[in-house]
Amino acid sequence: MLRSPLNDDRSQASRSTRIWTGLAVAIGALVLLGALAYLLPALGAPIGPAGVPSHVSTDPANLPYYALRSLFRMFTALIISLVFAFLYGLAAARSRRLGAVLIPLLDILQSVPVLGFLSATISIWLVLFPGSIMGVEAASIFAIFTSQAWNMAFSFYNSLTSEPADLDEAVRLMRLTRWQRFWKLDVPNSMIPLLWNCMMSMGGGWFFLTASEMISVNNRTLALPGIGSFVEEATAEQDLGKVGLAILTMIVVVLLIDFLLWKPLTAWAEKFRYTSSQSTEPRRSLVLTVIRLSGVKDLLGLVGHPLADLLDRITRPLGRTGARWSRGGGRRRTGDLVWWVCLALIGLWGLWQLDRLVIRPLGLGEVGHVFQLGLLTFLRVLILMVVCTIVWVPIGALIGMNPRISRYLQPLVQILASFPANFIFPFVTMVFIIWRIDINWGSILLMALGTQWYILFNVIAGASAIPDDLLEMSRSLGQNRWQRWKTLILPALFGSWCTGGITAAGGAWNASIVSEVVSYGKTELTAKGLGAYIAQVTATGDTPRIILGVAVMSIFVVLADRFFWSPLQSLAQRRYSLT
Repeated sequence: MLRSPLNDDRSQASRSTRIWTGLAVAIGALVLLGALAYLLPALGAPIGPAGVPSHVSTDPANLPYYALRSLFRMFTALIISLVFAFLYGLAAARSRRLGAVLIPLLDILQSVPVLGFLSATISIWLVLFPGSIMGVEAASIFAIFTSQAWNMAFSFYNSLTSEPADLDEAVRLMRLTRWQRFWKLDVPNSMIPLLWNCMMSMGGGWFFLTASEMISVNNRTLALPGIGSFVEEATAEQDLGKVGLAILTMIVVVLLIDFLLWKPLTAWAEKFRYTSSQSTEPRRSLVLTVIRLSGVKDLLGLVGHPLADLLDRITRPLGRTGARWSRGGGRRRTGDLVWWVCLALIGLWGLWQLDRLVIRPLGLGEVGHVFQLGLLTFLRVLILMVVCTIVWVPIGALIGMNPRISRYLQPLVQILASFPANFIFPFVTMVFIIWRIDINWGSILLMALGTQWYILFNVIAGASAIPDDLLEMSRSLGQNRWQRWKTLILPALFGSWCTGGITAAGGAWNASIVSEVVSYGKTELTAKGLGAYIAQVTATGDTPRIILGVAVMSIFVVLADRFFWSPLQSLAQRRYSLT
């Protein structure tokens, strides 16, 4: 086990250094609390007589305030997504019956467009917070949550199902409670991939920021102050200068988040890596060093340790790790039969409701038309996956296997993945208009701008996990570059590519709603596809067609998961696992 750098840093620091670092941390905490105190009154402000505004000011002086409002929504949704990932992943991994339902359902949920969730829930949030802007804020946060949570839940579930056998046996022998196991094995084992997926979730949230801050449902537009709504208004005014200022603000925000949050967290998470020797080039973070020198960990421990002990005692009735209920084979088969019969009845009820509410009112002709649109979007997703795989697998492998290159390019990749690609859609749309590029093909590029990073990040993580002894063995055998890729690198990356591919495909379906309909000023380009169909019927509040569009998209996702992704994941676990 590696020695923690905390003691080394503090032992070598002078008293004055510890005082200054403590002061810096205190100032940072006060700034954070002051920002929250500044924002909270506006979040619960009453709705005026004119109702919820449908426009926001495009005065550039408002951009700092808009950035704070957007950041508050993003991080609130991220915290909720993290809790959801823990609960959903545990349920799917610890229960065989639930896992058989929850994992395919998760694949569907990550593909359902944000507008599909908004149209179904906006009225609920407005009723829960009547007369207050908090209802629209809650709807916006929920929309961002629906763009962040799914890949985090996938990551945590995969970490739970791939825990090292020796560590699992150790916690069983120690008879830890389920609560203790969660914090001492489950969360530490998942920390590094979960952290990377949190970064990707932030990128996904930025990508859908415009749709979540300028909500258009049921022929109404509800606008909240934020960078996304600012870009939407500036684009409608054809003011590329203001769009450029918003992009500049976003670059500054992304750089600050990377410096203040992601770099410290990635450096801190190194202690959870399974390794027999310390890295020759450990990750460093100035912010993490300052926090360690300040002694804030000791202060938090005064409160945290007693609270942890209290929670340990409270959660003991949940049982200990390794406990098993004694069930006979016949009883287990009977339980499985009852479970699947109940699921079948629920499915039949859902089909009956779909026929009553959607198919009969709209007719089979509309259903066939939507399936044709779904096929067009499916072909775009397929082309996207092939192109992104060809481009990013070699680059990701190069970054992951070369520490020197990784040190310089990995931060750049994080920044690019966090930047909201749809903010440059107005510029790309203008290029499409000038060069007369068909949006039916151009939408593939727009979809790729927001979803390609899932493949790249997972391939980087997979490449960095290839054992050094296997690479050295390949060199000793005198393998050329092609042989090494064929026998070692590609098989080692196959499982990571599957994880990145399934999340990228789901993200591509989701991104189709903002990629198949783009506008610049009064000029709107609309591709023929399911994403454009859902965006248009959501804007008009056509509930039966919204349900039909989401249902058809779910069918395509389920079929792709059943006949493509599930067999590939089984193959990866069976033949290409390094553990």
